[in-house]
Amino acid sequence: MRKGLLLGMAAVAVLASACSGKGARTNSGTGDGAKDSVVNIEVKYATGFCVRDSADVRLVEVGAPTLQSSTASLRQGGKYHFALVHSDDVAVPEGYTKVRVPITSTICMTALQLSNFTILDAHDVVKGLTGTKNLFNEDILQRVKDGRIVKIGMEGNFDTEMVLAANPQVIFISPSKRGGYDAIKETGITLVPHLGYQELNPLGQAEWIKFIGMFIGKEREANEVFAGIESRYQQLKSQTSNLKPEDRPTVTSGEMHYGNWHAVGGKNYLAQIFRDAGADYVINDEETSGENLEFEKMYALAANADYWRILNSFPGEFSYEALKAAEPRNELFKAFKERKVIYCNMKQQPYYEISPVEPDVLLKDFVAIFHPELVEPDYKPKYYKLLR
Repeated sequence: MRKGLLLGMAAVAVLASACSGKGARTNSGTGDGAKDSVVNIEVKYATGFCVRDSADVRLVEVGAPTLQSSTASLRQGGKYHFALVHSDDVAVPEGYTKVRVPITSTICMTALQLSNFTILDAHDVVKGLTGTKNLFNEDILQRVKDGRIVKIGMEGNFDTEMVLAANPQVIFISPSKRGGYDAIKETGITLVPHLGYQELNPLGQAEWIKFIGMFIGKEREANEVFAGIESRYQQLKSQTSNLKPEDRPTVTSGEMHYGNWHAVGGKNYLAQIFRDAGADYVINDEETSGENLEFEKMYALAANADYWRILNSFPGEFSYEALKAAEPRNELFKAFKERKVIYCNMKQQPYYEISPVEPDVLLKDFVAIFHPELVEPDYKPKYYKLLR
């Protein structure tokens, strides 16, 4: 016990001095048993978590500068601290929540979280979801149908009985969303923040695969899957990096809803994908990830944009006529006039269900539109294509 405590204290000292998120790297464990199978985790793009290993414990720090949560009692200096162990006998540093890994049961609160389990072929671990809206995965839907996965209700209105029926070892949460976690916190189940939705780098969002991998014992698979995503993304990005300014089209995004146009900011991950795909986003503000604008202001920014990206859940087939019917002034945009609207329908495509771990596919869809000469002639887009 004393040896484990000393190792834990040493590990937290290393964490305190070097665990800063981007660029953090673990060290291989030594010894016998589970420690021989420790796999290095290098965090290259994600900024919301970092990792340090000692011989007996893996220390994971989760947090972001904008983190606000109803579970504030779990926080220390704006961070959450977890100690992942393979034995209950391992001593962990003070202030760390011990989690015995690998876990075999959990609840996912968002489709983004679920995408991590899907790409790691780990649906067996998922025992609960908030709901199945806009989910297409047949395996998940079958598990919900036969009761292997229960629906616990939406954030802010959880069914505590269903949470307990799922019997999760941990619950992955999204702290700064609608919340409502006080009721389930009282169950004593460990709540683990998953901040992938706050990442502004497309590869950073996808890198949360590694975060889930550490909890479910699939670190090696997570590393391999992410390496493939990264390689494909960077290879395609390199093909657009030397484009001349005059060869880079401009693009806008979003629609009017309830009197406002929610536009992703220049710091948003989608704006980064546009840039990596060889286009210039009309909002250059690097300080925000999103903002609500009046039509007149958005029109001033985007009237002459070459392309217009739209994502919605339109019932049936979306069209230029439907876009005009929703807001007659939409026909004033250059992209509308020249039929260069880029569209994805969430009722027809598993966008939120799997795209968070497919930034390389999103990138290729956009490159195929902006610079079709850079992809194979028979490429078939998965999410986005020009509206006909």
